[in-house]
Amino acid sequence: MNTQSAYDMNIQYVKGVGEKRAQLFAKLDVFTLYDLVHLFPRNYIDFSCPVAIKELKRGSVYCVKAIVGSAVSEARIRQGMTIYKTVVTDGEGVLHITIYNNRYLAEKLKVGEELLFYGKVISNRGALEMGNPIIENANPAFPIHPVYPLTASLSNKTVENAVRNALELYYKTEPCDPIPDSIRREFNLCHEQFALKNIHFPSCLKDAEIARRRLIFEELLVLQTGMLRLRRKNKQKNDIVIHNDFTPLFVRSLPFELTNAQKRAIAQAVNDMKKGEPMNRLVQGDVGSGKTVVAAALMFSAAKNGFQSALMAPTEVLAAQHFKTLSSMMPGEIRLALLTGSSSAKEKREVKAALAKGEIDILIGTHAIITDDTVFRSLGLVVTDEQHRFGVRQRGALSKKGKRPHVLVMSATPIPRTLSLIIYGDLDISVIDELPKGRQKIKTYFVDSSYRKRVYAFVKKHLDRGLQGYIVCPLVEENESELVSAVKYAEEISKKEFESYRVALLHGKMKPKEKAKIMKAFSEGEIQLLVSTTVIEVGIDVPNAVVMVIENAERFGLSTLHQLRGRVGRGSVRSSCILISDAEGETAKRRLEIMCATTDGFKIADEDLRLRGPGDFFGSRQHGLPTLRISGMLDDMVMLEETKKAALEIFENDPLLKSREHEKLRDCVIRLFKKTGQNALN
Repeated sequence: MNTQSAYDMNIQYVKGVGEKRAQLFAKLDVFTLYDLVHLFPRNYIDFSCPVAIKELKRGSVYCVKAIVGSAVSEARIRQGMTIYKTVVTDGEGVLHITIYNNRYLAEKLKVGEELLFYGKVISNRGALEMGNPIIENANPAFPIHPVYPLTASLSNKTVENAVRNALELYYKTEPCDPIPDSIRREFNLCHEQFALKNIHFPSCLKDAEIARRRLIFEELLVLQTGMLRLRRKNKQKNDIVIHNDFTPLFVRSLPFELTNAQKRAIAQAVNDMKKGEPMNRLVQGDVGSGKTVVAAALMFSAAKNGFQSALMAPTEVLAAQHFKTLSSMMPGEIRLALLTGSSSAKEKREVKAALAKGEIDILIGTHAIITDDTVFRSLGLVVTDEQHRFGVRQRGALSKKGKRPHVLVMSATPIPRTLSLIIYGDLDISVIDELPKGRQKIKTYFVDSSYRKRVYAFVKKHLDRGLQGYIVCPLVEENESELVSAVKYAEEISKKEFESYRVALLHGKMKPKEKAKIMKAFSEGEIQLLVSTTVIEVGIDVPNAVVMVIENAERFGLSTLHQLRGRVGRGSVRSSCILISDAEGETAKRRLEIMCATTDGFKIADEDLRLRGPGDFFGSRQHGLPTLRISGMLDDMVMLEETKKAALEIFENDPLLKSREHEKLRDCVIRLFKKTGQNALN
C-alpha cells in the first residue's frame, strides 16, 4: 500500500477513517491521502497564552487557565435541554461556566482541578460567563489545536486524528519536495515536511505562519508554472495572419467616434493577429465601455482577410443582442448568422450548410455553435463574451473548430488584478477604462423597505415621461424565505401600484422564445416596467430604460449589482438605481454603501473580493479554474510576483519539467490542471 502515490491512495485506508467516514470526507472534496493532508485548518484554538480573568472583556474570545471552584449544578430548563453550571477561578477573578446538553463535558469538571477554558465571554446579570467552552488539560501536549472545515457527522476531533495519521503515511509515500532546493533557498522557504506538520499542528503560531507562507508559495508556483506553459503553448505558429488592417475602413462607417481605450485595444489585438501565432487576448471593460465594437472591428478585418469569425455568448438573450448590434455595425458585404438552441431545425441546417461552404463570415450564438456538426470552412477568430460563465473546455472546443484560430475573450465583469492574474494567466490583457461620449453616470441610492412607496412614486414619475424601468427580484417563484419572488411581485404591483402601466415579467425559467418576445416588446417601448431576475444582468441594451429598483439588494454580490445597474444609463437621460434592503449586518450595509459611493467597476470588484473572498467572487466556483486550497490572492500579491519570477527561472532551464529535481513539481502541475480539462505540459 505504501508504494501507492498519495494522489491515488483512497483515504478509507488511512487509520481512523474507513469506508463510512471516507464518504463524509468526500463532502469536503477530500478523496485521497494527498487531499487529506492538504485539508488545511481555517483557524486555530490557541491554549498557549491564557489570559487572567480580571483582563477579560465581554464579547471577545479568550483562553483562561482556572481551577474549578464549585460542584457542577444540573438543571433541566425544558424538554430536551439540560444546562450544567459551575464557577472557576484563577485566584484573582471568577468566571461562570455554562454547558448545554453535554453531560460528558460537565463530568470533566472536578472541584479543585486546574483546566484550560476556551470560548466567548459574555455578561450575564453583571457576571462574566463563558458558554460551552472548549476544555483542555492545564498542560496539554498540543497547545494549539487546528480548526477544520467540517460537514454533518464529522467532528473536528475526527478530522484532527485522521490528519495526524495521514501525515505519517504521506511522508513515506511522498518524500520529494515539489519546490526545487534552489528556489526554496532563494525565497527563504521551509521544507514541505515542516510546512505540512506546522500548518496542522504548530508548536507556536509563528511556525504556522512560516508553514502557511511556504504552502501558499507552492500552490501559486504550481499554478504560475502551468499558466506559463499554457501561454507558451498558445504561442505556437499558425497560418491565420491578418496581412491587411481594415480597421480604418470599419471605423469610418460608424456613426460615432471610438474612445482612445477602444482604439488602443483594437490596435493591440490587430498587432497580435499579424504575428503568425494565435492571439489570446482578454478585453476587459466596465459595463457600457464598448467592448463589442472592439470585437466587431477585429471580425471585420478577419472577414476582409478571408477568415470566418465566431462569437459565443452565455445566453440566447445576449447572443440575439450581439447579432442585432453587429448587424447594424457591419457593412452590407459582411454576412452574419445567428445560431442558438431555440433556432428551428431548418434554420440550423441552413446556417450550418452555409457556414461549411464559407458563405457566412460571422456566426453568433450560444453553446449550439460548438456542437460536432457545426463546421467552419476557415475559422480565424473566436470571440467569447462573459468568459467566466464558460468552462475552459467550451472555450477550447470552439477553438478546435479551426486550425489554431485567434481568441478574443470579452468580460464586462471587472476583475481585480490579483484575480485576473490567476483566471487569465494564459492571456494578454487589454483594459477599456473609458466610457463612450454621452454615457451618463448612474446615481445610486440605498434605502430600506419603509421607503418603498416613495420609490414607486419615483419610478412612476419616469414612466409618465415616456421612459422605462426595471425592478429586479432575487427569486423566480415564492418559497419559504422572505425574499421577494419575481412572479408574485409582478402579479401584485400590476394589480395595485402599477395597475395603469404596462408591466411584464422576465426570468430564466421561461422558454427562450417567450423571453425573446418580452425583450423585443420592452426594447420597442411596448412594456414600460420590466420585473425581472438577474437574467437581465448581461445583454439587455435599452437606452430608454433609466430607472432600476433592486429588491433584497443584500442578496447579490457587488459585481452582480454593478452589472445589473449597467442596464440603465445607456442613453443620454440621467439614470438612477435604487437598492432596497432591510439587512442589519455591518458587512451587508458596507457593501451597499460602496455601490452608492462609486460607479467604478474595478473599485467595486476589489471591494467585492475583499469582502466575499475569491471563492464567492462569481457567486459560485470560478468556471475552469484550478481549485486553490490556501492562497488568499488579494493578500498574496507579493507572492504572486515572486512565484511568477520563480516559475520563469524554472521554465527557462527546463520548460517541460523533465529533470529529476522538477519531477514532483511536474506531477503537481499536471494534476492541478487536469481537473480543468487542460494539459499544461504536453
